[in-house]
Amino acid sequence: MDQDLKSTTGTAAIEHRSFARIGFLGNPSDVYFGRTISFTIGNFWASVKLEPSEHVIIKPHQFHDLVQFNSLDHLLNRLENEGYYGGVRLLMAICKVFRNYCKDNAIQLHQRNFTLSYDTNIPRQTGLSGSSAIVSAALSCLLDFYNVRHLIKLQVRPNLVLNAEKELGIVAGLQDRVAQVYGGLVHMDFSKEHMDKLGHGIYTPMDITLLPPLHLIYAENPSDSGKVHSRVRQRWLDGDELIITSMEEVGKLAEEGRTALLEKDHSKLVQLMNRNFDLRRKMFGDECLGAMNIEMVEVARRVGAASKFTGSGGAVVVFCPEGPSQVKLLEEECKKSGFILEPVKIAPSCLNDSDIQSLG
Repeated sequence: MDQDLKSTTGTAAIEHRSFARIGFLGNPSDVYFGRTISFTIGNFWASVKLEPSEHVIIKPHQFHDLVQFNSLDHLLNRLENEGYYGGVRLLMAICKVFRNYCKDNAIQLHQRNFTLSYDTNIPRQTGLSGSSAIVSAALSCLLDFYNVRHLIKLQVRPNLVLNAEKELGIVAGLQDRVAQVYGGLVHMDFSKEHMDKLGHGIYTPMDITLLPPLHLIYAENPSDSGKVHSRVRQRWLDGDELIITSMEEVGKLAEEGRTALLEKDHSKLVQLMNRNFDLRRKMFGDECLGAMNIEMVEVARRVGAASKFTGSGGAVVVFCPEGPSQVKLLEEECKKSGFILEPVKIAPSCLNDSDIQSLG
């Protein structure tokens, strides 16, 4: 968890973790003025370490920012499996966005410098928000290094994380960033009224014990899900009735889900999770979702479990309402299909007193 460390030189260092997140209900309506429920999981995380230094230094990761290869084939294989980019660009982008925000809002920063480094165990291309976890953890380090946590409102911080990613051409919505900034289980209302008036949504933390036992399915070598939002968003902007009405229904699932969680209505949760995926499939189409992603959902449904994407594809969140015997059947099906299955560990809220103070 968040911790202050001492570096080998004896100088104070700061380290923060940001956890992977699961979009439980309502996604992807966060980019369509909808509502969502998301939560962070302790299974995977990114950590960023800030150490005072003479110059501002962004340290490449020894694996994720590899620039030395055994051969041309090694380089090619690396690019095909990991892509072109590691985390250095993410750290640079949040530094830029943070500095500009402070300048624009007359927040004074001291002139001392730092070195940023990062690590992550969040599997790539699994729809678990690996990129935003790095950015979110880095932002927390900057807030503490400059002692401005109380000056930058909690509700605004997800916008800073998203703006850093937008700098790099990453297409995304606020949901993931809200979940990672707040931690724990959060209900989010992105209605146009709130977004236009406040510049952000209304975010309401919920008790993590309301969630039933959940599981995560993902592939060891996922295929890139691509920019799955693009065509649907254009249709939405063009006034496509199917997209508009379907996205409104997706947002309403989060509202129904909040009630179902509060009332411990697990049979209702099964219906809502399945409906969420069915609506996504209707809007985006099988080609866009990808055969492997669809199969992960179907594997769970074959044993009677509820299932949906955690994000835009790459991993699936599963609820087995019948308990351990159903989980056992799911394990067998996943093994046959070559998928990894593990229990979800819910990561609690990461807010401290300064964060709560900034809400005011």
